[in-house]
Amino acid sequence: EVNFIRQNRVQLILADIPFLATKFAKAAGVPCWMMSNFGFDFIYRSWGDSFNEVADWISDCYGQCDRLFRLPFYEPMEAFSNITDVGLTGGSPHYSDEQIRAIWGITAPKEKTILLTFGGLGLQQIPYKHLQKFPDWQFITFDQSAPDLPNIIKINDHKYRPVDFMPICGRVVSKPGFSTFAEATRLGVPIVSITRDDFAEAAFLLAGISQYNQHQILTPSEFFDGNWDFLLQPLQQPLSSEPIAKDGNEAIAHEILSFVGG
Repeated sequence: EVNFIRQNRVQLILADIPFLATKFAKAAGVPCWMMSNFGFDFIYRSWGDSFNEVADWISDCYGQCDRLFRLPFYEPMEAFSNITDVGLTGGSPHYSDEQIRAIWGITAPKEKTILLTFGGLGLQQIPYKHLQKFPDWQFITFDQSAPDLPNIIKINDHKYRPVDFMPICGRVVSKPGFSTFAEATRLGVPIVSITRDDFAEAAFLLAGISQYNQHQILTPSEFFDGNWDFLLQPLQQPLSSEPIAKDGNEAIAHEILSFVGG
Protein backbone atom coordinates (compact mmCIF):
# COMPACT_ATOMS: atom_id res chain seq x y z
CA GLU A 1 0.00 0.00 0.00
CA VAL A 2 2.79 2.44 0.91
CA ASN A 3 4.66 1.69 -2.31
CA PHE A 4 1.48 2.28 -4.32
CA ILE A 5 0.91 5.61 -2.56
CA ARG A 6 4.47 6.74 -3.25
CA GLN A 7 4.63 5.52 -6.83
CA ASN A 8 1.42 7.37 -7.68
CA ARG A 9 2.49 10.52 -5.86
CA VAL A 10 -0.63 10.55 -3.73
CA GLN A 11 -1.05 13.86 -1.90
CA LEU A 12 -3.91 12.94 0.40
CA ILE A 13 -5.82 9.87 1.56
CA LEU A 14 -9.59 10.15 2.11
CA ALA A 15 -10.93 7.06 3.88
CA ASP A 16 -14.42 5.79 4.84
CA ILE A 17 -13.46 4.43 7.33
CA PRO A 18 -10.74 1.72 7.44
CA PHE A 19 -8.56 2.29 10.49
CA LEU A 20 -5.39 0.98 8.78
CA ALA A 21 -5.50 3.93 6.37
CA THR A 22 -3.90 6.14 9.01
CA LYS A 23 -0.98 3.68 9.28
CA PHE A 24 -0.52 3.66 5.51
CA ALA A 25 -0.59 7.45 5.41
CA LYS A 26 1.92 7.88 8.23
CA ALA A 27 4.33 5.36 6.69
CA ALA A 28 4.02 7.06 3.29
CA GLY A 29 4.34 10.56 4.73
CA VAL A 30 0.99 11.90 3.49
CA PRO A 31 -2.02 13.20 5.45
CA CYS A 32 -5.08 11.02 6.05
CA TRP A 33 -8.58 12.46 6.22
CA MET A 34 -11.64 10.39 6.97
CA MET A 35 -15.39 10.66 6.57
CA SER A 36 -18.08 8.66 8.36
CA ASN A 37 -20.78 8.70 10.99
CA PHE A 38 -19.20 5.90 13.03
CA GLY A 39 -15.88 4.19 13.67
CA PHE A 40 -15.13 0.51 13.89
CA ASP A 41 -13.87 0.93 17.46
CA PHE A 42 -17.47 1.76 18.33
CA ILE A 43 -18.67 -1.40 16.56
CA TYR A 44 -16.13 -3.65 18.29
CA ARG A 45 -16.86 -2.21 21.74
CA SER A 46 -20.52 -3.07 21.30
CA TRP A 47 -19.53 -6.74 21.08
CA GLY A 48 -18.38 -6.89 24.71
CA ASP A 49 -15.33 -6.71 26.94
CA SER A 50 -13.40 -9.39 25.05
CA PHE A 51 -13.09 -6.94 22.13
CA ASN A 52 -11.84 -3.98 24.18
CA GLU A 53 -8.19 -4.59 23.34
CA VAL A 54 -8.72 -4.51 19.58
CA ALA A 55 -11.16 -1.59 19.95
CA ASP A 56 -8.48 0.37 21.84
CA TRP A 57 -5.99 -0.37 19.08
CA ILE A 58 -8.46 0.82 16.44
CA SER A 59 -9.12 3.98 18.47
CA ASP A 60 -5.37 4.62 18.51
CA CYS A 61 -5.31 4.30 14.72
CA TYR A 62 -8.16 6.79 14.41
CA GLY A 63 -6.30 9.12 16.78
CA GLN A 64 -3.65 9.47 14.07
CA CYS A 65 -6.20 10.75 11.54
CA ASP A 66 -5.44 14.32 10.52
CA ARG A 67 -9.04 15.35 9.96
CA LEU A 68 -12.48 13.76 10.23
CA PHE A 69 -15.52 14.90 8.28
CA ARG A 70 -18.22 13.72 10.65
CA LEU A 71 -21.46 12.93 8.84
CA PRO A 72 -24.93 13.31 10.38
CA PHE A 73 -26.56 10.51 12.39
CA TYR A 74 -23.21 9.98 14.14
CA GLU A 75 -21.90 8.30 17.25
CA PRO A 76 -19.54 10.68 19.10
CA MET A 77 -16.34 9.35 17.42
CA GLU A 78 -14.26 10.52 20.39
CA ALA A 79 -11.04 8.94 19.14
CA PHE A 80 -10.68 11.70 16.53
CA SER A 81 -8.96 14.93 17.54
CA ASN A 82 -9.84 17.17 14.56
CA ILE A 83 -13.55 16.94 13.65
CA THR A 84 -15.42 18.94 11.02
CA ASP A 85 -19.18 18.35 11.00
CA VAL A 86 -20.68 18.34 7.50
CA GLY A 87 -24.10 17.72 5.95
CA LEU A 88 -25.51 14.58 4.40
CA THR A 89 -23.62 12.88 1.59
CA GLY A 90 -24.98 10.49 -1.03
CA GLY A 91 -25.75 9.85 -4.66
CA SER A 92 -28.23 11.78 -6.77
CA PRO A 93 -30.71 10.38 -9.31
CA HIS A 94 -29.36 10.07 -12.86
CA TYR A 95 -32.81 10.05 -14.48
CA SER A 96 -35.94 12.17 -14.40
CA ASP A 97 -39.11 10.86 -12.81
CA GLU A 98 -40.67 10.62 -16.26
CA GLN A 99 -37.77 8.55 -17.61
CA ILE A 100 -37.89 6.07 -14.73
CA ARG A 101 -41.64 5.66 -15.02
CA ALA A 102 -41.49 5.17 -18.80
CA ILE A 103 -38.52 2.76 -18.81
CA TRP A 104 -39.94 0.52 -16.09
CA GLY A 105 -43.65 0.90 -16.87
CA ILE A 106 -44.54 2.36 -13.48
CA THR A 107 -48.04 3.86 -13.47
CA ALA A 108 -49.04 3.71 -9.81
CA PRO A 109 -49.29 7.07 -8.02
CA LYS A 110 -46.35 8.11 -5.87
CA GLU A 111 -48.10 7.36 -2.58
CA LYS A 112 -48.64 3.75 -3.71
CA THR A 113 -45.12 3.20 -5.08
CA ILE A 114 -42.75 1.62 -2.54
CA LEU A 115 -39.00 0.95 -2.80
CA LEU A 116 -37.79 -2.10 -0.86
CA THR A 117 -34.04 -1.96 -0.25
CA PHE A 118 -32.37 -4.14 2.35
CA GLY A 119 -28.70 -4.60 1.53
CA GLY A 120 -27.04 -7.10 3.83
CA LEU A 121 -30.07 -7.95 5.95
CA GLY A 122 -30.86 -11.01 3.88
CA LEU A 123 -33.33 -10.09 1.17
CA GLN A 124 -34.88 -13.52 1.20
CA GLN A 125 -36.33 -12.69 4.60
CA ILE A 126 -38.72 -10.09 3.22
CA PRO A 127 -42.26 -11.47 3.64
CA TYR A 128 -43.30 -10.83 0.06
CA LYS A 129 -46.57 -12.70 0.53
CA HIS A 130 -48.04 -9.63 2.20
CA LEU A 131 -47.58 -7.60 -0.98
CA GLN A 132 -50.47 -9.51 -2.53
CA LYS A 133 -52.77 -7.53 -0.21
CA PHE A 134 -51.90 -4.39 -2.21
CA PRO A 135 -52.71 -5.33 -5.83
CA ASP A 136 -52.95 -1.74 -7.05
CA TRP A 137 -49.65 -0.71 -5.46
CA GLN A 138 -46.22 -0.89 -7.11
CA PHE A 139 -43.26 -2.39 -5.24
CA ILE A 140 -39.70 -2.00 -6.52
CA THR A 141 -36.85 -4.28 -5.42
CA PHE A 142 -33.28 -5.08 -6.43
CA ASP A 143 -33.73 -8.61 -5.08
CA GLN A 144 -33.60 -10.99 -8.03
CA SER A 145 -34.90 -13.84 -5.87
CA ALA A 146 -38.16 -12.01 -5.15
CA PRO A 147 -41.27 -13.86 -6.34
CA ASP A 148 -42.82 -12.95 -9.68
CA LEU A 149 -45.83 -11.04 -8.46
CA PRO A 150 -47.72 -8.64 -10.75
CA ASN A 151 -47.11 -5.69 -8.42
CA ILE A 152 -43.33 -6.25 -8.02
CA ILE A 153 -40.70 -4.84 -10.38
CA LYS A 154 -37.27 -6.44 -10.04
CA ILE A 155 -34.48 -4.12 -11.13
CA ASN A 156 -31.94 -6.28 -12.94
CA ASP A 157 -29.92 -3.62 -14.78
CA HIS A 158 -26.82 -2.67 -12.78
CA LYS A 159 -26.68 0.86 -14.15
CA TYR A 160 -29.67 1.71 -11.94
CA ARG A 161 -29.32 2.38 -8.22
CA PRO A 162 -31.93 2.65 -5.45
CA VAL A 163 -31.50 6.44 -5.40
CA ASP A 164 -32.66 6.60 -9.03
CA PHE A 165 -36.08 5.30 -7.97
CA MET A 166 -36.52 7.20 -4.71
CA PRO A 167 -38.09 10.37 -6.19
CA ILE A 168 -41.08 8.45 -7.58
CA CYS A 169 -41.72 6.57 -4.31
CA GLY A 170 -43.97 7.48 -1.42
CA ARG A 171 -41.83 5.51 1.03
CA VAL A 172 -38.52 3.65 1.16
CA VAL A 173 -38.74 0.48 3.25
CA SER A 174 -35.27 -0.37 4.53
CA LYS A 175 -33.04 -1.59 7.32
CA PRO A 176 -30.90 0.98 9.17
CA GLY A 177 -28.05 2.03 6.88
CA PHE A 178 -26.39 5.40 6.41
CA SER A 179 -26.40 5.52 2.61
CA THR A 180 -30.09 4.69 2.20
CA PHE A 181 -31.15 6.96 5.06
CA ALA A 182 -28.97 9.82 3.81
CA GLU A 183 -30.07 9.61 0.18
CA ALA A 184 -33.76 9.36 1.08
CA THR A 185 -33.46 12.29 3.50
CA ARG A 186 -31.58 14.38 0.92
CA LEU A 187 -34.49 13.81 -1.46
CA GLY A 188 -37.21 14.22 1.16
CA VAL A 189 -38.53 10.67 0.71
CA PRO A 190 -40.02 9.11 3.87
CA ILE A 191 -38.24 6.14 5.46
CA VAL A 192 -39.83 3.02 6.92
CA SER A 193 -37.23 1.08 8.89
CA ILE A 194 -37.01 -1.84 11.27
CA THR A 195 -35.00 -1.71 14.49
CA ARG A 196 -31.79 -3.74 14.73
CA ASP A 197 -30.58 -4.54 18.23
CA ASP A 198 -27.57 -6.41 16.82
CA PHE A 199 -26.25 -3.37 14.93
CA ALA A 200 -24.64 -0.73 17.15
CA GLU A 201 -24.97 2.06 14.60
CA ALA A 202 -28.73 1.54 14.23
CA ALA A 203 -29.78 3.58 17.28
CA PHE A 204 -28.02 6.68 15.94
CA LEU A 205 -29.43 6.22 12.44
CA LEU A 206 -32.99 5.76 13.69
CA ALA A 207 -32.65 8.78 15.97
CA GLY A 208 -31.40 10.77 12.97
CA ILE A 209 -34.33 10.02 10.69
CA SER A 210 -36.71 10.58 13.59
CA GLN A 211 -35.31 14.09 13.87
CA TYR A 212 -35.10 15.03 10.19
CA ASN A 213 -37.35 12.89 7.99
CA GLN A 214 -40.90 11.61 7.84
CA HIS A 215 -40.64 8.07 9.12
CA GLN A 216 -42.09 4.89 10.55
CA ILE A 217 -39.99 2.71 12.83
CA LEU A 218 -41.13 -0.91 13.10
CA THR A 219 -40.16 -3.77 15.35
CA PRO A 220 -38.87 -6.88 13.55
CA SER A 221 -42.07 -8.72 14.49
CA GLU A 222 -44.22 -5.97 12.97
CA PHE A 223 -42.22 -6.23 9.75
CA PHE A 224 -41.69 -9.98 9.44
CA ASP A 225 -44.81 -11.32 11.16
CA GLY A 226 -47.32 -8.49 10.75
CA ASN A 227 -49.73 -7.91 7.90
CA TRP A 228 -47.98 -4.79 6.54
CA ASP A 229 -50.86 -2.51 7.45
CA PHE A 230 -48.16 0.03 8.34
CA LEU A 231 -48.29 1.05 4.68
CA LEU A 232 -51.79 2.35 5.31
CA GLN A 233 -50.86 4.25 8.46
CA PRO A 234 -49.85 7.93 8.52
CA LEU A 235 -46.17 8.76 8.69
CA GLN A 236 -44.52 10.20 11.80
CA GLN A 237 -43.36 13.76 11.28
CA PRO A 238 -39.75 14.76 11.99
CA LEU A 239 -39.15 15.89 15.56
CA SER A 240 -36.98 18.82 14.54
CA SER A 241 -38.41 21.88 12.85
CA GLU A 242 -34.93 22.75 11.54
CA PRO A 243 -33.85 21.22 8.21
CA ILE A 244 -30.74 19.10 8.11
CA ALA A 245 -27.74 20.21 6.04
CA LYS A 246 -27.53 18.28 2.76
CA ASP A 247 -24.29 19.69 1.32
CA GLY A 248 -21.80 17.10 2.59
CA ASN A 249 -20.66 16.10 -0.91
CA GLU A 250 -19.87 19.69 -1.87
CA ALA A 251 -18.31 20.62 1.49
CA ILE A 252 -15.89 17.68 1.51
CA ALA A 253 -15.01 18.09 -2.18
CA HIS A 254 -14.30 21.82 -1.64
CA GLU A 255 -11.90 21.05 1.22
CA ILE A 256 -10.08 18.39 -0.80
CA LEU A 257 -9.68 20.65 -3.82
CA SER A 258 -8.46 23.49 -1.63
CA PHE A 259 -5.87 21.20 -0.04
CA VAL A 260 -4.46 19.78 -3.28
CA GLY A 261 -4.58 23.13 -5.08
CA GLY A 262 -7.42 22.38 -7.51
